[in-house]
Amino acid sequence: METSEIKKKCPYVAKCGACHIGEKSYEEELVEKKKLVEKHIGQYCNNIHDVIGMYYPYHYRNKVHAVFGRIKDEVVAGTYAEGTHTIIPINDCLIEDVQASAIIKTVTELIKSFKLWVYDEDTQRGFMRHILIRKGMTTKQIMVVLVTSELEFPHKNNFVEKLLELHPEITTIVQNVNNKQTSMVLGQRSKIMYGQGYIEDVLCGLRFRISPDSFYQVNSEQTQVLYKKIIQAANLTGTETILDAYCGVGTIGLCMSLNSGRVIGIEQNRHAVKDAKDNARRNGIWDIHFIAADATRYISNMADTRQKVDVIVMDPPRSGSTEEFVKAASALCPRTIIYVSCNPETLGRDLEWFSNEGYAAEEAWPIDMFSFTDHVETVALLTRKAR
Repeated sequence: METSEIKKKCPYVAKCGACHIGEKSYEEELVEKKKLVEKHIGQYCNNIHDVIGMYYPYHYRNKVHAVFGRIKDEVVAGTYAEGTHTIIPINDCLIEDVQASAIIKTVTELIKSFKLWVYDEDTQRGFMRHILIRKGMTTKQIMVVLVTSELEFPHKNNFVEKLLELHPEITTIVQNVNNKQTSMVLGQRSKIMYGQGYIEDVLCGLRFRISPDSFYQVNSEQTQVLYKKIIQAANLTGTETILDAYCGVGTIGLCMSLNSGRVIGIEQNRHAVKDAKDNARRNGIWDIHFIAADATRYISNMADTRQKVDVIVMDPPRSGSTEEFVKAASALCPRTIIYVSCNPETLGRDLEWFSNEGYAAEEAWPIDMFSFTDHVETVALLTRKAR
């Protein structure tokens, strides 16, 4: 069956907002994504490779979220229509993990059979709000997070027992309490209902712990492609000092540490730094140091004290980096900068800033992490211009 034929069978196109490509085939989508990258960074990088696509671009999301609601007194689970708070019931999404979709269906039925009250955003009354499922694609471990408005869970033991009876593949169940009127899915308090409260997955031979609120790439297969490309572009010999800016829970830095001398990870989120340190200990990696700090200030201080690094890896949010960070990173005079971007537009802006500081983009590799959406990841290799 051809890609375009499968796409036409999705009943949610242009409704739920999760996908934006419409009826293009996957091959056409990859061509369009390369054009998008060329549009924004072509003037700064002449060597832009074809987009590295997925072998099988369906059911790749290892993190699946659904909101509960009612339509004509029927309990439904789905997502909001784009730009609204109107729930679109979703079944068998083409980009979500198949097991996750099946579990969401079961939980929706259990809500009905146990007569649990679904939360209403308008009245701010009700109990069941969201469900979040995370899966370790290598380990096959599955976490179910039930987001409720209150801690007291009616018929909790029977609910958990029935869910596990129908889905014995679930390895942990967590209740998260969110009693605030907010667009955030998870609240501040969690309670383990079954299992350890987390799952693990293997990435590039390393084992990572994934909690309900941990950041972890949603496409495990393409993440391995992405990280291998980063390591290849860095051209490591095993002796380099690497600085991993915006390091999050440390996945990139830890994977690169296997081929380098020393890694320094910088991250402003202290919870992420704690997870990064736990991941390092979990894998017995000791030549990596994670620091909770503002990346720009920390790197500026390194430059002021004449510290040196060989490679800087940066993976900023969609808004990109800042001109202050670019100046600070360039002042360290690394031989190589690897820029990982999820937004070609801000990547182009930042490459211009780097060009002004003496660094040029030699090559760029677009990688499709999110098939049937308008997002594309890009790995850009920057080196210092000849003086």
